[in-house]
Amino acid sequence: MNIPFNDFASPYQELKAELDEAYARFMQSGWYVLGREVEGFEQEYAAYCGTKYCVGVANCLDAMHLVLRAWNIGPGDEVIVPSNTYIATWLAISHAGATPVPVEPDGRTHNLDPAGLAAALTPRTRAIMPVHLYGQPADMDPIMAFAGRHGLKVLEDAAQAQGALYKGRRAGALGHAAGHSFYPTKNLGAFGDAGAVTTDDPELAGRLKVLRNYGSQKRYYNEVIGYNSRLDELQAAFLRIKLRHLDEWNERRSKIASCYLEALQTEIGSRQSEMTLPFVPAWASPVWHLFVIRHPQRDVLREKLAAAGIATLIHYPVPPHRSGAYAGLRLAQPSLPLADTLAAEVLSLPIGPHLTEAHARQIAGALNESLNLLAG
Repeated sequence: MNIPFNDFASPYQELKAELDEAYARFMQSGWYVLGREVEGFEQEYAAYCGTKYCVGVANCLDAMHLVLRAWNIGPGDEVIVPSNTYIATWLAISHAGATPVPVEPDGRTHNLDPAGLAAALTPRTRAIMPVHLYGQPADMDPIMAFAGRHGLKVLEDAAQAQGALYKGRRAGALGHAAGHSFYPTKNLGAFGDAGAVTTDDPELAGRLKVLRNYGSQKRYYNEVIGYNSRLDELQAAFLRIKLRHLDEWNERRSKIASCYLEALQTEIGSRQSEMTLPFVPAWASPVWHLFVIRHPQRDVLREKLAAAGIATLIHYPVPPHRSGAYAGLRLAQPSLPLADTLAAEVLSLPIGPHLTEAHARQIAGALNESLNLLAG
């Protein structure tokens, strides 16, 4: 076998005619920044998520940072954030000048545990940033209830969860605002960096449109100190095409996940195993951006899979609080044992809309063989 972790060629091959037409339309338009393609995508993606507004920006880090700026969250303020996430979630807070305050995840879902919010609350807390990790929504109802009781904003990090459902509602429409990533690996991926914010708040949407464009609504008239963070017009044209196929491609991912779960659960059920499979609560409909298992001998297991021609990745090997970027951060909870344990045990198997079910069964078979070897 030779199975890569990501397949970047197949999406273009499947949608070649539509994408080429979008490229030609863009080139012939004569308008290349913040034009009809961005406007069209913003309307279509807002409708897809179930929000009133979508504001396209350069990437998800900018999306989350600009929301915090628009909410006037900055120096002296604190934002509650998961201890187990990609560092960009924390960086958005730091770029705004605020301080990230980590809360440990639920050990089953790996998402922020609402039970930890009360201990993290201080008079300086201004917002909560739950992450819909691996394509599965966080438990948003208790998070929103807690935020409502304490007057806090909630900013979803929906970078990995385009199309995911929480009790029938889409990720991106569950908090006061949400940041989205369209990095090429994402379920709705562009052919370069791209991002957006979704919200029902007209004032926030208006401020974001000013902040993303040098602090200006009218050229050369700058109202505030802004940024250059605009969704690229060509990427918006491509995203409009791929959005039409998102639900179908998410369903393909779900079928691959089902293949893994069936094959691996059957094997685990027949013997003792230290491997932990993904857990999906009854209220969640994930989009399987990643399929993440856990094993205490993760690195050995990864080497065995690599020897079998199967590429895997670790999401994530270094939790933010262990990174050099936050070496100087004085945490109220300096020990975050669950985040550390996950970093040492998680392993992501290949998954995507162009991975075949036959390949998924081969991967599961190779994984089961490796587990048998580890079990001795």
